[in-house]
Amino acid sequence: MSHGFARISTDQEDGWSLDLAVMNTPPRSLKHSDLTEKIIPNFCYVYNELGRGFLESAYAAALVVALEESGLGVAREVAVPVWFRGRAGGQHDAGLTVGRGVLLEWKAAGMLESAHEAQLLNDLRATEVEVGQLLNLGVRPQFRRFLLDNEKNKIPGNPFASVARASA
Repeated sequence: MSHGFARISTDQEDGWSLDLAVMNTPPRSLKHSDLTEKIIPNFCYVYNELGRGFLESAYAAALVVALEESGLGVAREVAVPVWFRGRAGGQHDAGLTVGRGVLLEWKAAGMLESAHEAQLLNDLRATEVEVGQLLNLGVRPQFRRFLLDNEKNKIPGNPFASVARASA
């Protein structure tokens, strides 16, 4: 059964750091792979330099610095509307958007959990961004890539309006 999204999971099983030389490069046919191929090494650099144990805000600040030094455009704490029955019922701040094509959510948890995935998927549903990456700077570094086609990013009750445009 399809849920409208695809997940690519690459959890490092051993060690405290990622060895970039061992990582397989994702196929270039993946949507926004030009961005995600730059995000993942920067995530690794942040993890290797800071290690574990900091609050998420410290990792977020370091990740912004690393991504900007790589020449990527970064927007932090993007306001995402929460819609209910066709009306805006509030908003919350999503993580980072990189190059207007990838939404990043980061955690400093022991392990990534389904609740973390659900948060990122809800953020993708509420925006026109189709690719999301969930990054964990916890006991062991983890990252997961999600794809949610724009066809799924519609306001319930109004299949022709995207959530991002309706909030403007």
